[in-house]
Amino acid sequence: MDDVARCPCGSLETFPACCGRYLAADGPAPPTAEALMRSRYTAFVHGDDEYLVRTWHPDHRPPALDLDPGVEWTGLEVLDRVGGSPFDAEGVVEFRAHSRRRGRADVQHERSRFARHAGRWVYVDGVGQPASARARRAKPSSRSTRGS
Repeated sequence: MDDVARCPCGSLETFPACCGRYLAADGPAPPTAEALMRSRYTAFVHGDDEYLVRTWHPDHRPPALDLDPGVEWTGLEVLDRVGGSPFDAEGVVEFRAHSRRRGRADVQHERSRFARHAGRWVYVDGVGQPASARARRAKPSSRSTRGS
């Protein structure tokens, strides 16, 4: 990857100045739950399964991951965050991760839980959001509010 390329997480920073530093084996830990979520998205973009396992809570992580090399991750939207600051013990980040596989677009819409473990943010688990919730958030309501 070109060192001056923008980070895939959508931060407008370069990859080395943003998530690249966290993905490095000896890099610093992300300071917030959102920064961890963004770095995990970037790890999916780069196929870095070791980082994904390393940043997964040990009580919930799988022993190994088998990432699909046919998935092209195309964008990330952070929709909401609750807690997850450098001073919190827990946090929730809701996001949409856009991808393409075999020419078909897809969206993973999830509310992910994060917690501090051994002083570092880790991914605990996530709940996928139903397609109807995705559609409601993606399109403005067609119901008029005039006269109410």
